[in-house]
Amino acid sequence: MNLKIIFFTVLSFLFLGTARSQQKFLFDATKAEMAGNADWVIDADQHNIGFKNGLAVVGQGNESNPQQFPTPAQSTVVASTPETYWEGGISAWGIDLVKRGYKVETLPYNGKITYKDPDNPQDLSHYNVFVVDEPNIAFSASEKAAIINFVKNGGGLFMISDHKGADRNNNGIDSPHVWNDLMQNNSVQKNPFGITYDYYSFSDKTENIPQLPTNPILHGPMGNVTRVEYYGGTSMTLDTLANSTVKGLVYRSGAVFNNKNVLVAYAKYGKGKVVAMGDSSPADDGTGDPNDRLYNGWTKDANGNHERLIMNASIWLATPEITGIPVNERNKKETVHIQIHDKTVSFVLSGYIKNPIHLIVYNVKGQQVASLQNLKPQKTYSVKLSENGIYIYRIQYNNKQFVCGKFYF
Repeated sequence: MNLKIIFFTVLSFLFLGTARSQQKFLFDATKAEMAGNADWVIDADQHNIGFKNGLAVVGQGNESNPQQFPTPAQSTVVASTPETYWEGGISAWGIDLVKRGYKVETLPYNGKITYKDPDNPQDLSHYNVFVVDEPNIAFSASEKAAIINFVKNGGGLFMISDHKGADRNNNGIDSPHVWNDLMQNNSVQKNPFGITYDYYSFSDKTENIPQLPTNPILHGPMGNVTRVEYYGGTSMTLDTLANSTVKGLVYRSGAVFNNKNVLVAYAKYGKGKVVAMGDSSPADDGTGDPNDRLYNGWTKDANGNHERLIMNASIWLATPEITGIPVNERNKKETVHIQIHDKTVSFVLSGYIKNPIHLIVYNVKGQQVASLQNLKPQKTYSVKLSENGIYIYRIQYNNKQFVCGKFYF
């Protein structure tokens, strides 16, 4: 890796916004994500669901019936585990997450989408990221409020649509309708993410990607994204007046980099984050329900770019933002200079603190991976990290904590 120099200006007494527990992804299966030739689940041991009037009915069909926890247990997944270890059309996504240290679950067909409901063991407040891959049933009013409030309060949402007319369960609506209804007709805020799905159907092989060398989704821990292939998808129109942070990452071939013809977008809302994509094909790993026609968009299409794109986006969604600056402490400043070469990270503190300080590095799961003791200003201290990823570092002195920032390689 080329030498990267990252400068962070540190305002004292920042809070560390990450939980110490293992971060969790919840994959939705309540919105007919298994209907027709779709199989957007990470694992299913049974295939006994049918759809009547658009709703799932057990024992009246042969579609996937995913359970909460994939089997074999994710604790048995190792670096060499193939994605066929689990049976699902997006099992590769789930396996990749587990290999990166995350925990994954499914919200089964009869689960509830709630936020801050103490009676729901799978309430969104228990998870860091909610993944909804091509929903074919509209969200209820309470579900829409739950999803938006989940993001507003720090959650990550991965939204995937498909092309117009992809009404998998034949209930008269499809995924662009479902997503646009959530964003336009909710009790929290109209178009909170600044994203509207267009009602199109097209295929495209595009390398029309903006030059954003520091973007963590296009150039994240899994590698650089240079190409995306759609096989029957739709685009998005962005509204920066509704959400000033929304940005396009991938565009249709030949399109200009503005707020139209967007294939992949991201935004922040409140304390949380959103990633949106207009085609379910890139996440498809080609395996899963034997009754469906699936193909490998995960690694075969686009020379592996889809895996890099979706995993970089997943990691970004799960990475907590550093927030919180007590007003009465804003007059104190320190600067930490970081140099990264390969997997060696060097720190130099410049400032006015005379006391020796300690610097601690954590991974995104909140686990301590390095500790440097008795640092002094203007001296260089280095650590060697064992794997690629996103890291957060903090300093300590006089029994006080200072969150400095984050870096990745």
